[in-house]
Amino acid sequence: MNTPIGIGDIGIVLPDRFVTPAELAEAEQLDSGQREFVERTGVQTVGVLDEEARVLAARAVRTLVADTGADPDVLVLAAPRSPDVLLGSDVAAVQAAAGLRRAFGFTVDGLGCVGSSAAWALGADLLRADPSRSSVVIAHASRPTGPDRVRFPVTVVGDGACAMTLVPGERPVLRAHRAEMDGQFHDLFRVDYKAGPAYEWREVCDNVDEYQFKLALHSRDRLKRLVDQVLVDAGVDAGRVAATLMQNVTVGAFDFYESLLSLNIHDVCRENLRRYGHLGAMDVVLNLRDLLAGGDLARGDLVLVLNNSQVAAWAVTLWEV
Repeated sequence: MNTPIGIGDIGIVLPDRFVTPAELAEAEQLDSGQREFVERTGVQTVGVLDEEARVLAARAVRTLVADTGADPDVLVLAAPRSPDVLLGSDVAAVQAAAGLRRAFGFTVDGLGCVGSSAAWALGADLLRADPSRSSVVIAHASRPTGPDRVRFPVTVVGDGACAMTLVPGERPVLRAHRAEMDGQFHDLFRVDYKAGPAYEWREVCDNVDEYQFKLALHSRDRLKRLVDQVLVDAGVDAGRVAATLMQNVTVGAFDFYESLLSLNIHDVCRENLRRYGHLGAMDVVLNLRDLLAGGDLARGDLVLVLNNSQVAAWAVTLWEV
């Protein structure tokens, strides 16, 4: 299939109820270093929803399908931080609840935040491989793994869900995509979920220094190389990029990658970090939706989307409006 693959539509589910980090249940249990970290993240509020992740993902898909009339051939679920059931199927639950009777569903798992970027690359490949397919829908929901929303030393987690369709001939067009991973960091973060009930689950970083320094250096080198490769693949230089987006983790991360890549991270990322906190694999989808809705871009403008995670995986995508 030579037809370019683009985004048909994006649907977002966001909370109506917000709390400040100081109002979180775990706030009083944080030590001075953790409290200082939270203050430095740039998160002012996080949204709170009561539904399970798969219910939120299904709501996002159901609303998108109702609004657009889409009847997707494939459903790709970017996995939540933890499944709602063991030995069941969250993606099957989303497929059923969203009414996607003919869509074949599967989950992209083990990539953290990069799951959404991997999903749109896979979705585009599936459409190119079979011209009979008309669309792919990608979904994700952000919920904390356990009761805590402060993920020291990473970010503060908020709630939300997203769904987006990939459709041949639509815009923005996926111009180029590259991704890499490094399995040596696979167990840097973990939740010992077998040791107790869900209300006792706590995410543990086995080595804070390894996260803040070694993984940061890997991310610096990987993302810089991936950006260069994606621009070469698309046959453009960095000066053609109209806007750069990334996931919303901390304001320090924005500053770090701006300095590294000599590209300005768009203010929509900082605003969404302030309002919603970190929304996992949904961050880049929300940021892209809001950027496109802002009216600052013209047809033909290029948008660079960076994404990485602590597992560790990295992805860079170039979209053409």
